[in-house]
Amino acid sequence: MAAVCLSEPEKLYIVHGVQEDLRVDGRGCEDYRCAEVETDVVSNTSGSARVKLGHTDILVGVKAEMGTPKLEKPDEGYLEFFVDCSANATPEFEGRGGEELGTEIANTLYRVFSSEGSVDLKSLCINPREHCWVLYVDVLLLECGGNLFDAISIAVKAALFNTRIPKVRVLEDEEGSKEIELSDDPYDCIRLNVDDVPCIVTLSKIGYRHVVDATLQEEACSLASLLIAVTSKGALTCMKKIGKGSLDPESIFEMMETGKRVGKALHIALQKILDEEESLGTTRQKVGFLG
Repeated sequence: MAAVCLSEPEKLYIVHGVQEDLRVDGRGCEDYRCAEVETDVVSNTSGSARVKLGHTDILVGVKAEMGTPKLEKPDEGYLEFFVDCSANATPEFEGRGGEELGTEIANTLYRVFSSEGSVDLKSLCINPREHCWVLYVDVLLLECGGNLFDAISIAVKAALFNTRIPKVRVLEDEEGSKEIELSDDPYDCIRLNVDDVPCIVTLSKIGYRHVVDATLQEEACSLASLLIAVTSKGALTCMKKIGKGSLDPESIFEMMETGKRVGKALHIALQKILDEEESLGTTRQKVGFLG
């Protein structure tokens, strides 16, 4: 994780402010920075999204490819995650640093999406035991300005919402051999239901209180954070502690309650943006990946 060095007076200033529910950038403890979300930004993907949260900048592309269902789940498709930490995002990503963080983020995404019903994987099955759709979710970290996990989860949900999978017909001849026919009509496609896809809310403990959407400076003042995956209905599907410090049971309970409350509001705001963007259709002005 990208880190910044702060002097002791700087840390004290941030910590004291948080205790008074006043952060350096003027936000309260439960406020997110302004997020910019844009979908359909990469042309050669099935779905894509870019999210800017403060100085954190994330690009996600989803590619749907045909594969074979896993033996233990013969009637389901599946998701594969790959995370690339660009060395341009922070010097710490050069060499092994970026690889290790990329693996940690990918593992967290697997855990978040392993909860039952986050994505209807049965809808990705074409032919049980034979053919299914595999969604390759590529996450690229362009810039790190704190709170990576939340920004990535928002971008993944937005990219899955934007994903269009071609409709498939399975044709069987008299001898029983099957042939797969893909629809070449771009509007004849399957859309994923993302209602139950969770978003991650990271709560960073600073002094006696906790904040959401911590900046790099605030992360430097926090010894422990709690990652909580929350659905749009406020259900917790996954939880993980990061950082060297410890969290007492009372703090964990308070952070879970905050996470649920903030997570529900985050989903509502994100869905509003996605629906508004979609309603514009082809009239929408795209900023695009290089905008």
